[in-house]
Amino acid sequence: MAARSLLALAIVCAPAPAAAQAYQCRIPRGAIELSAPESGAEVHAPVTGYTLAASWSPEYCRTRAGSPADSRQCSGRQGRFGMILHGLWPEGARRSPQWCRSARPIRAADLRQNLCATPSAQLLGHEWARHGSCMTQSPAAYFAIQRVLWANVRWPDFDRVSRVDGLNAGDLRKAIADANPRWKAAQIGVVLNPRGWLEGVRLCYDREFRAAACPEWERGAEDGAAVSIWRGL
Repeated sequence: MAARSLLALAIVCAPAPAAAQAYQCRIPRGAIELSAPESGAEVHAPVTGYTLAASWSPEYCRTRAGSPADSRQCSGRQGRFGMILHGLWPEGARRSPQWCRSARPIRAADLRQNLCATPSAQLLGHEWARHGSCMTQSPAAYFAIQRVLWANVRWPDFDRVSRVDGLNAGDLRKAIADANPRWKAAQIGVVLNPRGWLEGVRLCYDREFRAAACPEWERGAEDGAAVSIWRGL
């Protein structure tokens, strides 16, 4: 019911393409290639909440500037990106639903409308196949729900935050919560790589898409963990 209500809101209020925290973005005019759909072990489980996953693009692209598979996101030719929308994940209490079977293919229009928020056609395909197929009947509906949630997130200036002396995960959570007054630190996950560099952020919701405490596996780094942010510019 909540997903249907949010989808109705998305159709009415968010017709425009979603955007990442992008320094610039250009939608390709030609054909958009998408490899064969991925598949995995199908899991059906009751949904207890949702996670909106965001990735810090400069860190991801740090060693991928010359990668053909990541050229849209990392080459700089079609855009330069900050925080990007990784995907929306349904969560379960013990197991999370994933890889539900769907006969609905992704259309080129579905990809184009989302490439400034998620600058990778392959990632969009993966997120629909693994997560979205367990939430909605079609890729268009899944991406519409993502867009309305993403449009309501405000990100702090990560360039400024990255220069804070002694920055830790608690500071980062506070900066994000300060930019989004309805969020609390316990509802924000921080993902670091083993060297302490920021990889992404998780925003946690209940079944009605209200901000909620993150499950343990999405909380990530403890507040005292040191954080470094690669600016990449």
